[in-house]
Amino acid sequence: MEKNKDEHKSTVQCPTPFSQTFFHGTRADMKIGDFIEVGYNSNFRQRKNAKYIFLTATLDAAIWGAELAFGEGRERIYLVEATGPIEDDPDLTDRKFPGNPTKSYRSQHPFKVVGEITIWEGHPAEQVKAMKDGLDKLKEQGINSLNDE
Repeated sequence: MEKNKDEHKSTVQCPTPFSQTFFHGTRADMKIGDFIEVGYNSNFRQRKNAKYIFLTATLDAAIWGAELAFGEGRERIYLVEATGPIEDDPDLTDRKFPGNPTKSYRSQHPFKVVGEITIWEGHPAEQVKAMKDGLDKLKEQGINSLNDE
């Protein structure tokens, strides 16, 4: 008796690859499916129209982003997917942390919001104040972000 050739075919489908997700810390109120784009006032330093938007592969760096962001809104951390190329954030990788241990990146292409981290623990208040004071001191000294150039 001849066996059906289709009898031994697998019914298991190949896995579908997921896009790499990153974190984005902010005070902006976003919804899943929204896009974070360049052209809005920056959350940091000179507060001018941002040429870049930022994401990170570490939760700690995203927490800093949320804690240091301007505004009165609730601190938020979103899961995002890049829609185009990303590159190292030169303020962190070139000036402070060679080799990019913070896994911080920037892009001129939108990020798609795919989720939100709702349970996370921020840094101690005195540590946040010290960071903000340090950023204010840099501003007073005229030391600008490489991202403003």
